[in-house]
This record gives sequence, C-alpha cells and structure tokens, in this order.
Amino acid sequence: SPFFPVVNQASPQPAKHYGITSPISLAPPKESDRSLTQKLTEALKPYGVFEEELELQRRILVLGKLNSLVKEWIKEISETKNLPSSVIENVGGKIFTFGSYRLGVHTKGADIDALCVSPRHVDRSDFFTSFYEKLKQQDEVKDLRAVEEAFVPVIKLCFDGIEIDILFARLALQTVPEDLDLLDDGLLKNLDIRCIRSLNGCRVTDEILHLVPNIDNFRLTLRAIKLWAKRHNIYSNILGFLGGVSWAMLVARTCQLYPNAVASTLVHKFFLVFSKWEWPNPVLLKQPEDCNLNLPVWDPRVNPSDRYHLMPIITPAYPQQNSTYNVSVSTRAVMIEEFKQGLAITDEILQNKTEWSKLFEAPNFFQKYKYVYLFGFFLHRVGLVESKIRILVGNLEKNEFITLAHVNPQSFPGPKEGGDKEEFCTMWVIGIVFKKMESSENLNVDLTYDIQSFTDTVYRQAINSKMFEQDMKITAMHVKRKQLHQLLPNLVIQKKRKHSTESIRLANENSLDLSLDSDNSMSVPSPTAVLKSISQIRLSGENVPVKSPGNSVSPKPNLIRVVSSTRVINQTPRPAGNAAVKPSVKRPASPNLEEAPKRLKGPETRGLMYKRCVRTEMLRTNLSTLKSRCIKPKLAVKAPSNDLSDVPILPSNPIPVVKNSIKLRLSR
Repeated sequence: SPFFPVVNQASPQPAKHYGITSPISLAPPKESDRSLTQKLTEALKPYGVFEEELELQRRILVLGKLNSLVKEWIKEISETKNLPSSVIENVGGKIFTFGSYRLGVHTKGADIDALCVSPRHVDRSDFFTSFYEKLKQQDEVKDLRAVEEAFVPVIKLCFDGIEIDILFARLALQTVPEDLDLLDDGLLKNLDIRCIRSLNGCRVTDEILHLVPNIDNFRLTLRAIKLWAKRHNIYSNILGFLGGVSWAMLVARTCQLYPNAVASTLVHKFFLVFSKWEWPNPVLLKQPEDCNLNLPVWDPRVNPSDRYHLMPIITPAYPQQNSTYNVSVSTRAVMIEEFKQGLAITDEILQNKTEWSKLFEAPNFFQKYKYVYLFGFFLHRVGLVESKIRILVGNLEKNEFITLAHVNPQSFPGPKEGGDKEEFCTMWVIGIVFKKMESSENLNVDLTYDIQSFTDTVYRQAINSKMFEQDMKITAMHVKRKQLHQLLPNLVIQKKRKHSTESIRLANENSLDLSLDSDNSMSVPSPTAVLKSISQIRLSGENVPVKSPGNSVSPKPNLIRVVSSTRVINQTPRPAGNAAVKPSVKRPASPNLEEAPKRLKGPETRGLMYKRCVRTEMLRTNLSTLKSRCIKPKLAVKAPSNDLSDVPILPSNPIPVVKNSIKLRLSR
C-alpha cells in the first residue's frame, strides 16, 4: 500500500551490486557493533524521532480517507465531462506518499508529503477548484490553503490534526490502476513540466529505497544523521544547506559502500566518507539514464551552469537533478567542518571513550561566532524572506575580508510590545567569520552594500509576487551578546561564555576578534537611496590583539562583483615597506581610513590589531528608539536604466530598512 512506509526486503543477496562502484567493505557486524547500535537507538529516543504505533495507524487511517476523497472527486469530474459509465466505474485516481514518511523516518508530529495522481481528463485547474472545495467541506480539514503559483503547486491542509502537503500530477492515461508503478519512465511522456516536478518526489523516494542493501539499517542511520544535522544548524535546503532528500542520498551512498554494516558503523562511516569527499565530485546512487524524453538533466558536460555547483548530490530518478544547487562556499565550508567534528566524536564513541549523546549536543551558535547579525522582518510572508536569505550569504561571501557566513536555520519570533502594530514577526541570525589579514594597515570592511542589495531583492520580489504591503519593513542590526536576551528567547543564549569545544576554538583562532560592544542600527529608505544618503556608522573601541595563526583557511574562488549606479573606490592596503600589492579581484572594500599613528610594540604584542570606535550618530539599543527611527520617506523613483526594464518601478513609499553601515578598522 502507498500509505505504509516500505518494509525491509529479505536478507541482501551477496551477488547483488549496489551503487556505481564496488563496496569499500563487506565485513559483517561484530557483537560490539550491534551493542553500539542498540545504544544509538536508546540515545535517539529522547528526541522524539520514533513515532508510536498508534500514531502511525492514525496516519494510515487519514491517508485512507484522503484517498477515498480523491477517487470520489475524480468520478464526479468524469461525470461532468460526460465520460462513458464503463470508464467512470474504473477511472481510478490515487494518493501516493513520498519524503520522510515514505522513507519511514518521519518524526513525531511531522507532516506528510502526498501526491494526487489523476487520469488525463482531470485538469490542474480542477484540482485547485473543485477538489479544493471538496476538502473545504470536510469537518476534519483545517487550515486549508492553495499555493497554485509555487514552483511545485501544492494544497496545504491539516487533516484530523495531521499536516499534509498535496501535489498534483495528471498522467496521460485514461484510468489510473491500483498497481501503478511511478518508476515507469514511460509515464513521463507528454506531461507538462509541473506534473513531472510533482512526480519527481515519489520517483526519487522509491528509487532510494530500491538502491540500499538493508532498509532497516538505512532508516536508523538516516534518523541519526538527520537529528545530528538539525542539532548542528545545517539542515535546510532553502538556506543553502542540505534538505531531507539530500541527507537521505548521502546515507544511502554510505550504505552502498558498506552493505553489511549496522547503523552504529554506518554513522561513523558516513562522517569518514564525506569529511574526505573531494567536492565537487558528484554523489551518485546509480548511473544516470537517458530516456530520450528531452527533459533537462544535470550534466556538467552539456550545461555550463552545472559546472559551478559546489556540492552536487544527484537524484537517482530520471530526469536527474542536483538536489543541492543552493549550496554556497560558506555553507559547504560549515558542513565539511561539521563532518570532521562528527568523525572525531564517532571515533571516540567506537573506542568507548564517550557516549552517543555527545554527537547530538547542540553547539551554541551565539558563542561559536563572535560577529552576529540579526535580521528582523516586519511582514507576515516568512517564506518570501527565507528563500532569499541565501542571496545575502552570497553577497557577504564576495566581500574579500569574509571567510564564511553561517545562517542559523532556526528562526526566532521577534520582540513584541503590547498591541504595537510595528513589531518583528520573524528574526534570523547570521554568524560571520572574518579573514585574518596578514599585512594590512587601516582597512575598512563595509557591509552596507551587501545588506542593501539583499533588501532590494526582497522588496522587488514582494512587488512581483503581489505580496507587497505598505507597512512592510526589514531591519538588520548587530547586537552585543549581553543584549541578545532582549531580542531572542532565553533558551538559546548562554549568559556565560563557554569556549569548550574544539570547533569554537578553531573558529576563534582563524578569525578576527570582532566582538562589538554596542548595538547600532539606522533607518534608510530602500531600495532607492543607492547608498549616497546613508550616514555611515563606524564601530570601534579599544585595541584587541589578534590571535596567532591557527589552521589555514582554504582559499576561496575568485569572484568579481560588478556594481551599477554605485561608485566603489578601492585603495589597496599597503604592507610594511614599499612593495607593490596586486589588487584583489573580489569586490573591494570601502576606502581606507586615514593612517593611524604607528605605535611601538614588543615582539610578544606584534601583529594585527582591531580597533573599534563609535561615531556620535550611533543609535541606542532601546527598541522604542529603534522603531521611532524607522520612518517611511516618500520618494519619486524612476526606472534605473533600460537594462533593468523588467524590474518594476518602485512605489513612492518604499520599505523602510533599519540596518547597519559598518566599517571595521584593522591596524597592524
């Protein structure tokens, strides 16, 4: 039945070959491995990753009701279209499941991804009208909403307390048989692209289950890896990390390489394999197939854009796609570092030096990164912003002084002050690691343009998607650690600084000390000010010596930033002496500050110094002051140029953007 997660197949046959390469090891599990697997299961239970049998039966019952509604609806549509009674009687229609539920790794309270498959005479418009109305009439259905304009159109609902997302696919068949196999590539013929995308989820999920040697071992390993990824803030496809299907494919590849291993061994081998994987070599579960249907597939030999994917993980079902196209330089660096940390911890677990619980300890995001930005959004369309945050990360990566930018996938509710209309709806946090500059003198790191470009993108998207509201506002601010409790839940912040973990130590040794002592924000119009009206806030203070070099940071690929309508000046920092320095090809920083008087330093204090100073225009952290300064200037705006004729003309009342214009002063 499509409502049940697939049960494990019989014991794997030694002759069967899984994957595109030979296994690394065929060693059977030892008794110690089985014991560690039992301990892993016990360690997972407190996190609610296993669902009770009663709840599973309830899900099956709900899906059965939904399936009956689909069949009933398709018969009604068939009658209105005057089909012969013989056809109507056997017209069929079916609900399939995919995602974590179909894989059998869903957690307590998780939603269900479902697909409604209909015969050819039922249109997509019928799905979003008559079927929507039929669902509306059901007493068990709550929170019903249709998202017809989405990349993959969907109806979202809560059926008897269980959240379900329903996609739609119309097949080129007169009837839909009960034993329909969605892995049949012939079903894709003569389908529109939206139906192919909708079918893709089910086809990929079923392929993964067919490509692993032992489903039970695969499931337990995947549960552990997904929990670890969520606890370590690297589980989010939309923010540039990996989503559920990508983690599933990495675990499936590990199972192929160690087909006889149990879950405790597979978790360790997962970290071993992917901490040493030579990206951007792709992860493939099977050789790609060409079905001659002329559908676009991932192929860097043919598609130049595919060559720039940093961490390709290729779906096994035709048409093959890269499930990780959102991964950036920063997110890949964060994940690789987490893989290495996971390997070190599982090494200790296998040596009985520590327990599984250590693997699932959540690092404190606010202690890991010394330089933290908070982005607050005065709007209710959270998805509008979340899908664009990776653009901001990309902007920050192009700054030549930034090593990486890490978005915390966990968003937070913002501060609320009674019935005040202007209050944060959602806040995201970005941690930034700055490069350690070797021979720099009085450098400025200006993040103003990076933030402005991001807010402009969100603003234009709001206009294009007709989501713009007059009271929409975006704020960007930096706050010191002791003030975080004013904006974020107390549970996520440790009052006392603790740098006990190796990852935090390494992050601190390889970055500048940018722990600022003040919260500064300012209000500027967006997106029309084009920076020239922005009063810059310079953050400075006492000199802080930079730590000695730790592990070297791997070089980033050269990136060139072209900025229109903005004049950016780059004065290359001068090293000691008069040696010439080649200009960086990355987007330049702001002009250098005037040279500070040189001070004599002893050998023990020689090195880079970070200066922080606060200009008189600095704003206070008081939220009421912040909101009072968030004004809405009225500006008449013209289209920037003919080259941007497709960009909508901005209204006279643009979104107020509360943000920082920051210059970091670095001295030798």
